[in-house]
Amino acid sequence: MDHVNHKWTQSFLLAGFTTTGALRPLAFLGTLCIYLLTLAGNLFIIVLVQADSRLSTPMYFFISVLSFLELWYLYVFHSLGMTECYLLGVMALDRYLAICCPLHYHALMSRQVQLWLAGATWVAGFSAALVPASLTATLPFCLKEVAHYFCDLAPLMRLACVDTRWRNGVYGAVIGVVTGCNLVLILGLYGGILRAVLKLPSAASRAKAFSTCSSHITVVVLFYTSAFTVYVGSPGSHLEGTDKHIALVYALLTPFLNPIIYTLRNKEVKEAMKRVRVRIRTILQEA
Repeated sequence: MDHVNHKWTQSFLLAGFTTTGALRPLAFLGTLCIYLLTLAGNLFIIVLVQADSRLSTPMYFFISVLSFLELWYLYVFHSLGMTECYLLGVMALDRYLAICCPLHYHALMSRQVQLWLAGATWVAGFSAALVPASLTATLPFCLKEVAHYFCDLAPLMRLACVDTRWRNGVYGAVIGVVTGCNLVLILGLYGGILRAVLKLPSAASRAKAFSTCSSHITVVVLFYTSAFTVYVGSPGSHLEGTDKHIALVYALLTPFLNPIIYTLRNKEVKEAMKRVRVRIRTILQEA
């Protein structure tokens, strides 16, 4: 179609939630509380990992990188979503090396390797997001009200003056390849972990090995369940108005739950919290 004959809008209005009456302030306060708790929880993990030397391990380094990512999730949504996908794969690799190659683990996962892997996830995530973002940015838009509370690509495409089906296909293919390949990698690594753990001689050692993976497995399930719920099929396949409600799961709920999962389900983090609390109390008493 000829773009010259279409009106190009230069700005967008976010419709937000369509609640009315008494539900509107409740929806606002509930969302705000979850968001503030998400910021506090992820900042807490970053500070705790930096403050306690016993958490200076590759696993907690990658957890702190994940928490840093969650702080900016709503602001750079698609790029960081792709980055998180790669990062979960790297975290699975870390657990695989720790359990299946314990004697060579620290040599294989040196500080330099950790920084390289973390940087690679960000580069790969932002690079993958360039394709759908570029395709959407070049569209002519005739409407300006986005039926969402942030500029997600699917509701933006609905405002275009032209047929977006092939762009939807490319968009779905990019997300499908990135998430699918990383999911296959994670499943393959955990298959190797399962085989190694089942060969351990005692039930106690098997339970300890599994416990180091339980938090990561929970986060992976949350991430991929919400991602597949939203993005399986074309970006415009959901009924209008449902995208923003589904998005609450992966944009607010998942980042909110991640710090809880890594603190309440992790004995080492609980012990680190006690050590830092004792250190702070000692400093305050000496002051």
